[in-house]
Amino acid sequence: MVGLVSDASRWLGSRGLDQWQYPPRAGRIENGITAGEVWVLEGPDGELIGTMALDSRADHEFWRAEDDPQAALYAHRMVVARRAAGHGLGAEMLDWAGSQAVRAGKKWLRLDAWRTNDQLQRYYLAQGFEHLRTVKLSHRGSGALFQRPAYEVATPRLTTVAGIDSVTRRAR
Repeated sequence: MVGLVSDASRWLGSRGLDQWQYPPRAGRIENGITAGEVWVLEGPDGELIGTMALDSRADHEFWRAEDDPQAALYAHRMVVARRAAGHGLGAEMLDWAGSQAVRAGKKWLRLDAWRTNDQLQRYYLAQGFEHLRTVKLSHRGSGALFQRPAYEVATPRLTTVAGIDSVTRRAR
């Protein structure tokens, strides 16, 4: 998983983007795995082709009390391997996350995106997210805040790395 995020960091850097040039610490990912908050997408031969974290913790530097932070699930560190890009897997992962939000009794699926990654922000808009605002903090590169209503979508479930869910989404 750390390798998938590191590969994404290198790819972003090669495109002139500063996003994830200091990838998330392995400990942060490991803590998410232990908590059952990191999910994976496997290809037909079992190789890891995608990952995301999903939790109910609102980042207090981004989400205000008037946003009703408890009314959402928050998607983080979503990555699709370059070799699997272009097949709608990111959209399926977001749809799955929205379904998880519904099951958790949440109204919203939220995420924060890198402020300087306009292409990623356009992608989230195309996936039905609304841009709420951009928070500019000198010590953070992220801060473009997005949300969309949580709704149930008939999509296969991802597999949690911690083994809580045994159903795996296989690539086409």
